[in-house]
Amino acid sequence: MTDLSITTSQRVSSFRFWPKFWPTVCTMSMIIGGMGLQAHAHEKAHEHMAESGKTLSAVIAGSHRSDASKARDQYRNPKATLEFFGLKPDMTLVEIWPGGKGWYQEILAPYMQANGTYYSAGFDLSATEGYQFKSNSAIAARLASDADLYGKVIVTELVPPAKVEIAPAGSVDMVVSFRNFHNWQMRGVEKDVLKAVFTALKPGGIFGITDHRSDKSTGKDGYISPADLKAAAAEAGFILVATSEINANPKDTHVHEKGVWTLLPTLAGNDADKDKMRAIGESDRLTMKFMKPAQ
Repeated sequence: MTDLSITTSQRVSSFRFWPKFWPTVCTMSMIIGGMGLQAHAHEKAHEHMAESGKTLSAVIAGSHRSDASKARDQYRNPKATLEFFGLKPDMTLVEIWPGGKGWYQEILAPYMQANGTYYSAGFDLSATEGYQFKSNSAIAARLASDADLYGKVIVTELVPPAKVEIAPAGSVDMVVSFRNFHNWQMRGVEKDVLKAVFTALKPGGIFGITDHRSDKSTGKDGYISPADLKAAAAEAGFILVATSEINANPKDTHVHEKGVWTLLPTLAGNDADKDKMRAIGESDRLTMKFMKPAQ
């Protein structure tokens, strides 16, 4: 290494030459400083890429999720559920009706941010009041809150039967829906939704779904019959690949004062029964994986 040390007399004798070379020295300092800033920026960018490319477990444990959301992991089992569906971070994914609270959106969007594509297929974007408007507003606020987590999210809408293009036809690796089929069924639009999902998926693409399960369902209690879902999916052209008991809850009797909403998290029933409902937890749920035929 070159010895850069000089004596005091050398410093004094050489000082008279500094004015001549000072502009060059300043320019060199700026260049070196700029190189340092670029190196720092590159290092920070690398750190950001590593941060945004977190594992599913790391995203689920992330500080951006509230304690209240994390408390529900025991009922919703997000890691096991998404792994059962076969989700990979470089896929093109659509989540149908994420809802204002965006419980799964807070996991899926950050997980897909670095290498994948995430579509948020929400409610009617032209709504100006009511639940759908509030839900859309909450989603918009979330997506605007942190570009590192949500900056690449693509917002579309699903308003069956009028608006059903949740993503370009044949462009999607996976579509997921969490506790929505009962709403479609109650409105009589489940066939329209399943057709929209089928159209958006690539051949061989996956439709993963969970919902409140009960063979005793009245059709108005928030539960669905597994047989109804299977029949509607088959009619739409899907193949049932697998079922899972990941989200089963044997404590759920399926018959409640105000349907599934009697249970957590809503607790809509009689106050005297709420401790009993808390002991049950959230609903018994089916978890199914369907596939659009490869050919």
